[in-house]
Amino acid sequence: MAMEIERHGGGADEDFFPAVSNSPETKKSNVNRLLLLSLNVFLLVVGSTGSPLILRIYFIHGGNRKWFSAALQTAGFPALLVPLAISFLSRRRQGQGCRFSSSASAKLKVILITPRLFFYSSILGLITGTDNFFYSYGVSYLPVSTSSLIISTQLGFTAVFAFLIVGHKFTAESINAVIILTFGAVVLGVHANGDRPEGESKGKYYIGFVMTLVAALVYGIVLPLVELLYAKAKQEITNTFVMEIQLILGLFATLVCVAGMLLNNDFQAIGKEAKEFGLGKTKYYLVVVFTAVTTQIFFLGAVGTINYTSAMFGGIIMSLSITFTEVLAVFFFHEKFDGEKGVALALSLWGSASYFYGEYKTTQKSKTNAMEVRRLRSSVLVSSQAVDEDDG
Repeated sequence: MAMEIERHGGGADEDFFPAVSNSPETKKSNVNRLLLLSLNVFLLVVGSTGSPLILRIYFIHGGNRKWFSAALQTAGFPALLVPLAISFLSRRRQGQGCRFSSSASAKLKVILITPRLFFYSSILGLITGTDNFFYSYGVSYLPVSTSSLIISTQLGFTAVFAFLIVGHKFTAESINAVIILTFGAVVLGVHANGDRPEGESKGKYYIGFVMTLVAALVYGIVLPLVELLYAKAKQEITNTFVMEIQLILGLFATLVCVAGMLLNNDFQAIGKEAKEFGLGKTKYYLVVVFTAVTTQIFFLGAVGTINYTSAMFGGIIMSLSITFTEVLAVFFFHEKFDGEKGVALALSLWGSASYFYGEYKTTQKSKTNAMEVRRLRSSVLVSSQAVDEDDG
């Protein structure tokens, strides 16, 4: 059953576009929100476009450690400690002038997140770590252009689970988007194996296909769960709060993958793998570092975008990003781009555009209704004042 949610600090029930208001404070708030949303969308596009390409370089040139490559996807989480430390120092300076107020005590807290939210975030981190393994396993056997198109189906999964988990309403356009994206995945599945990398067995190719599809499904669950976490936070959702959530997600996701690495003896194999890497040892470690950086950018952009809009909007941006990934994969890796992939890409873009258009119509309708309510209230107020003057 869908859960009705109340957001604290922006989210799913807010419009994608700022509401119309004559208040200077509201206008300033809307501008700040748009700027922060734009920044997070930019991070999401860069991360979702770059990370699969760099990860594929790892596998193409001799990398073969699934748990290690999965760990890299969240191993960049310690980098968040720098902006978090800066944020704390800034809050402390602001709170020193009014030590005894409740707002000052909040600003002086080192950690804003509550123990309850820490627990929920850790569970999401464990799920994310498992999903990273599914994704790494799939990408290791599939061309980037194919895996990216399969991953785009996460928008359909996100739509379904956003409805079940956070009560996101379906529209004709969103239903249309889910059907189109599903059909695109079917087109790829029916004509799969045509772009199978040289020397790879059919079995491994199909396992990669299934594992990537499972990764899309699981992440389609994670996005609404992050939105639900924000909704149940019962505190102001600030940029610092979002970074703390991402830090915890990254920590526990990495721990899952590190456990897998220990069981699979990956730590002992990394040195040998680096020496035998097709591009050389130095470039091996560069690929490792850039994989961690780009995926951290992706996750930070994802949780930030969800904060300012919704899980569905984040899913749309990720699906639209596959266009860039497809072009770059053909350019850098010389991957085949046949008719089936062209159809699947067109369907993906069509489905994403359909959903975005539906949300735009809903937003415009909400704005129109809000303006009508304000107009009626103004009319009632004027009429009331006229009656008072007549009575006087």
